[in-house]
Amino acid sequence: METSQEAEFAAFVTERAHTLLKTAYALTGDRHAAEDLVQTALAKAFARWRRIDEPEPYLRRMIYNDFVSGRRSPRSRAEITVAKPPDHAGGRYMESDTALRLLLRDALQTLPPRQRAVLILRYFEDLSVEETAAVLSCRQGTVASQASRALAKLRDLVPQLDWSSDPVGGRR
Repeated sequence: METSQEAEFAAFVTERAHTLLKTAYALTGDRHAAEDLVQTALAKAFARWRRIDEPEPYLRRMIYNDFVSGRRSPRSRAEITVAKPPDHAGGRYMESDTALRLLLRDALQTLPPRQRAVLILRYFEDLSVEETAAVLSCRQGTVASQASRALAKLRDLVPQLDWSSDPVGGRR
């Protein structure tokens, strides 16, 4: 790779890696797994850098696709074992914003990878149904049904949230 292209790649990484890491973290819920996703995508992109017209959308698509495909096979997933489950706040502390965010984050991690990816693209990345379908290489109807199922599951898992202001009008 030419020096100018290397400099261009390095500048892109310096400028946009944090944003890509935030997206990857929203998908994985684990900083180390998010860093691995971003690093893998950047390594693949570096080899093709001169042929990439729009790097950020290209890298985001790689991150989403690697996340979804990496979760299909249990063999490819690292398992973290602990002797004792973590403590969770209960009682009067459950109504705090922080506790609700943690509950929502934990509930989001229980969703299947494609549903999680749809929610992150639609509501974290603020993409339209059409744009989300293009990123995930699926039909718009698939995006809508996956989002609907995922939101229904989240409503069941985190009833403490005020779902009346949710993106689909608080429907059950």
